[in-house]
Amino acid sequence: MRRLRGPAAVLAPALLLTGCAQSVDPIERLGKKAAEGVRPHATAPGRDYRHWGLTRPLARPPAPPDRPPALSPSSPARPLAGHPAAPAPPPPVIDHVPTRDPVVFLTYDDGAERDPRFVDMVRELRLPVTLFLTDSIAAPGYRHFARLRALGAGIGNHTLDHRAPAGLPYAGQRAEICGQQDRLRARLGVRPRLFRPPYGSYDPTTLRAAADCGISAVVLWRTALTPAGLTRGLGPGDIVLVDPDESTDVPLRERTVRVLRAAQERGLTVGRLEDYL
Repeated sequence: MRRLRGPAAVLAPALLLTGCAQSVDPIERLGKKAAEGVRPHATAPGRDYRHWGLTRPLARPPAPPDRPPALSPSSPARPLAGHPAAPAPPPPVIDHVPTRDPVVFLTYDDGAERDPRFVDMVRELRLPVTLFLTDSIAAPGYRHFARLRALGAGIGNHTLDHRAPAGLPYAGQRAEICGQQDRLRARLGVRPRLFRPPYGSYDPTTLRAAADCGISAVVLWRTALTPAGLTRGLGPGDIVLVDPDESTDVPLRERTVRVLRAAQERGLTVGRLEDYL
């Protein structure tokens, strides 16, 4: 995530890959299954967990709840005949999931980093991740994110152009959010339910626009990995932003391992955010 300075500063699959119908790429096959409503199974690890810098295997997360925790307001009553429909209720704003399961949730913003070895890491560790993509940043690499999508990565909305939403008029905020909904549908075959506002910036107008674009939750973060380390200790249900590192050359996979080690030290593992929201 690119940062603002000052008070404004505060991270299942369906994909349609382009190419020939006779492609034998297993990632593309998984994507086609996802598009048919079949959740792809993670492939067996191809390398030892030590290859990725872990000292012990990543624990398997518990089975997700049968029903996700109730995070959103109840749906409005159906309007009477001849009366206009009630507006959609604003989505909840969350930075953690209320659960006792020993899980944290890994999220990534923007889409500027496209390390192919990160794809290998997600595949081999069976690592659940959620990617909040901005079209103006991620567009050159949608095929990269399609591969992650085929492995089960969640895709979230991070606006078209990465403008801080708070203070913008409704029409502008709606265009940023709904426009990215349409773009992700066209490029990755998914219309996200989850939205992260750039810089964590939002106001009541943001929530109204998000609801009108089909968003069910606005996702912030409880802790972030920065060059100095995690901004706070991890706990069950925490949403973690693995912050884009603009000051060093530490690869995304290595920064992710730092979070995994910290989680393991607290007896936690990684869950799939979309299973809980």
